[in-house]
Amino acid sequence: MSDTPTDGTITEKQRWRALMVCLVAGAMTLLDVSIVNVALPSIRDGLGAGPSTIQWVVAGYALAFGILLVPAGRLGDARSRRSVFIAGVVLFTLSSALCGAAQDPVWLAVARVLQGFGGGLISPQVSGFIQTMFTGRDRGRAFGLFGASIGVSTAIGPLLGGVLVNAGGPDLGWRLVFFVNVPVGVVLVLLALRWLPRAGTGHRQSLDPVGVVLFAAAILLVLWPVVQGDQDTPLSQRPWWFLAVAAVVLVLFLLWERRWAARGEETLVDLSLLRVRSFTTGLGLGTFYFAGFTAIFIVLTLYLQEGLGYSALEAGLTQLPFAVGSAVSAFLAGRLVHRFGRWLVVLGLVGVVVGLVVIDVIAPVIEGMEGLKLAPALLLAGFGGGMVISPNVTLALAEVDPARAGAGGGLLQTAQRTGSAIGVAVVLAIFFQSAAATGGDLGEALSYSLRTTIALVLVALALGVVDLRRRTADPAPEPAEVVR
Repeated sequence: MSDTPTDGTITEKQRWRALMVCLVAGAMTLLDVSIVNVALPSIRDGLGAGPSTIQWVVAGYALAFGILLVPAGRLGDARSRRSVFIAGVVLFTLSSALCGAAQDPVWLAVARVLQGFGGGLISPQVSGFIQTMFTGRDRGRAFGLFGASIGVSTAIGPLLGGVLVNAGGPDLGWRLVFFVNVPVGVVLVLLALRWLPRAGTGHRQSLDPVGVVLFAAAILLVLWPVVQGDQDTPLSQRPWWFLAVAAVVLVLFLLWERRWAARGEETLVDLSLLRVRSFTTGLGLGTFYFAGFTAIFIVLTLYLQEGLGYSALEAGLTQLPFAVGSAVSAFLAGRLVHRFGRWLVVLGLVGVVVGLVVIDVIAPVIEGMEGLKLAPALLLAGFGGGMVISPNVTLALAEVDPARAGAGGGLLQTAQRTGSAIGVAVVLAIFFQSAAATGGDLGEALSYSLRTTIALVLVALALGVVDLRRRTADPAPEPAEVVR
């Protein structure tokens, strides 16, 4: 449209409007990671899907999402972030409609992969837009809202899924889980055409096609052992040898990137980012945190529904305190990150650990009104989690050139999605193995699973403490300084 702003002319009002479009789209893609879990029993019954197909309904989305994040971020940087964003929303909306209209399990699995590709196109553009549209404290506020949308969408997914499944019944309920994205997607496309800024004219960057193929192949090989088999496939039976092949491909990728850069071309991944300690610390911390964070909701949902007989709606309501705590603290953290920096992340991780430890201690022994009794611990864990996600992204990208924000943000999100996928696979395998070993004691299985998530979050905490000590001894440059 003629009144669409450009990067150089966007006003304050237009900037926050554009952010709203980005956050809703990003939340929609992340919501579909968790919202589907409570609908899986209905999908299994409605389509007659076997365990392998059900696994692909979940894993196919995560696999496609993770593979495309960095290439999509690079495409947005090199060409038009606005165009890639809109294309992603269109693909996500159409594939959501295909999911809801599925007539057999294979149809649904394929549509979920397409939906994952749409999500992979959208997500890195969100962090890229924030990095280019905002500076200083406003950037911290924007990332705070971004972090709130991540925490809330992930935590509230089971609740919304439960509401839709309950409202639609066994035949229509699971379809509503997908159809709900369609009107949202249509509105987002119309608003994006009007409010998202166009890129200013400038140097047309290389797309690095060989680097894209090698990187995508490496991510595929890393995630394949995770998505192969059923959710309860033991860890020992997964094809972990794929990781060795992935390491070889990753080395080839790095060698190619060096060669491509030596020719004066822009690379898929700016290798100079790996020399920035704030970025690499944020990368590692986010990977381990999401490995533990995402798995919490799945094992808790299994415990509540299979162990305590909760309905999908009741299981979702039980996890609502986490979403509330995460939303409130993420919003506040975005305003405070420039003042307290890495301290916010460290304190947030401590809150998550304490909340999970309390759940581990009390969940197997409480009787009656379990959801209400777990609420304070879930609220604490959620409040801590909201202080982790957005400040970590802000601190990790503080020294990154906004022109590389899409690729940098895509790399951060790829690490998060990879960590989530591996963490979910490991924690679920431990849950099912413990349940089998204890004769179906899901309370004990929940404890073993939570201890695994606590261990993963503790690794993230250790990285945060190391970075905090480094920043205290050698203060980092102001966020306005970037690596170019």
